[in-house]
Amino acid sequence: MAKSRDSSDVHIVDPDNRAIIPLISFHVPRRFRRTIRKDPFQIRFNSDFKAVIEACADREQTWINDEIIATFLLLHDLGFAHSVEAWEGEELAGGLYGMAVRGAFFGESMFSRKSDASKISLVYLADRLLQCNFELLDAQFFTEHLSTFGAVEITRGEFRSMLDRALRIEAVFDSAYPASTGSTVLQRISQTS
Repeated sequence: MAKSRDSSDVHIVDPDNRAIIPLISFHVPRRFRRTIRKDPFQIRFNSDFKAVIEACADREQTWINDEIIATFLLLHDLGFAHSVEAWEGEELAGGLYGMAVRGAFFGESMFSRKSDASKISLVYLADRLLQCNFELLDAQFFTEHLSTFGAVEITRGEFRSMLDRALRIEAVFDSAYPASTGSTVLQRISQTS
């Protein structure tokens, strides 16, 4: 993480407590299910990774500097970093990005230009990770917003044990097949939670 967008330094953060979103019990709030079923956005994977990371950095307070952007663009080119994007016509309405390593996905940041776009992207991320055999979704820091989707805070030791298991799993983030409808995604997530 960087201290600001203009900072030239990057710091590794390893907090005592870590937030994860257990995929097997991923929760979609009941009222939000109606929004997802309406399919308000076209969901795409990796179609404009650069636009997503730049949008995530485009805020008054950010930890994403130019070095982080350049590093993640390289990781994306190498097949490790991925984006989930909510499009409204030709406009990028919201999304998120992160990094996949074997059975672990490290969520980095999300943004919304339209209401619910980042939250819908998160639901589609969870579905894609489940479909691709991932075991761990790291959210790094606990927030009340993420808790509505089932995020929990665990100790560093618990996180490292879960990460060790996830790194033994063969999983590949498959962005080639198109996103399903909101109803299909909700049905699949409900079957696993």
